[in-house]
Amino acid sequence: MAVEVFRRGLVDHRRALIAWCVGIAAYVALIAAIFPSVESSPEFDRLVESYPDALKALFGLEGGSITTGAGYLDVELFSFMLPLLVLVLAIGSGARALAGEEDAGRLELPFSYPVRRNAAVLAKGAAVAVEVLAACAAAGVVLTLLDPLLGLELSASHLFQALVTVAALGVLFGWSALALGAAVPSRAVATGVPAGVAAATYLVGGLHSLADWLDPFRYLSPFWLVGTAPLRNGASALGVIAVLLFAASALLVGAWLIERRDLESP
Repeated sequence: MAVEVFRRGLVDHRRALIAWCVGIAAYVALIAAIFPSVESSPEFDRLVESYPDALKALFGLEGGSITTGAGYLDVELFSFMLPLLVLVLAIGSGARALAGEEDAGRLELPFSYPVRRNAAVLAKGAAVAVEVLAACAAAGVVLTLLDPLLGLELSASHLFQALVTVAALGVLFGWSALALGAAVPSRAVATGVPAGVAAATYLVGGLHSLADWLDPFRYLSPFWLVGTAPLRNGASALGVIAVLLFAASALLVGAWLIERRDLESP
């Protein structure tokens, strides 16, 4: 019956998920379509060189040319906007799965099936992961189709790795929101805490090289762990594995906590 909980998790959110995938695909297509005008303007590289070091570090502008397809998309998509969109989707879905149902007084519905609570949480987590993968796949399909048309000259291997890094980040924060929703009956907490941690760790991952006191904390930033500029440099395999292990730990903690809560109390 856990499969049914998983299926319902997707079916109940299918319209929103389709809208997210279409919106992400349209945004990616729009950004990619601007590349030919950037490629033909080498002065963009000179402009980037004049930016403050903090800005270049934060958005992956160091050590590459923005007039190449990989460099341009690293800056315009994979350094900030695409992870941001996927994280908003993932955190929203994770918070809605349990905390949102409890806020609305409908928590009995996910647990109305003859299935243990922890199995239901794991099934909800699988549904959140599928939503994240669907959003990343939408972006990947658009870039694959536009690559030969716009002369992006992307490495298929690096594109896959870049999408994996975004998916790993989405799963981590989506499952963290789900785990918080299993621990506390507040959608605001389940949404706000992962969002705040994501913002803080993003800044640490981008600015650690500019502030000595931040440098030791870079190991706590999933954005730093998965690697920067993935279309140019590829992803860090060990970093992605570490992020996924953290994500699995968060989900398992949520499954453990839900068994210890009194869901009958008002």
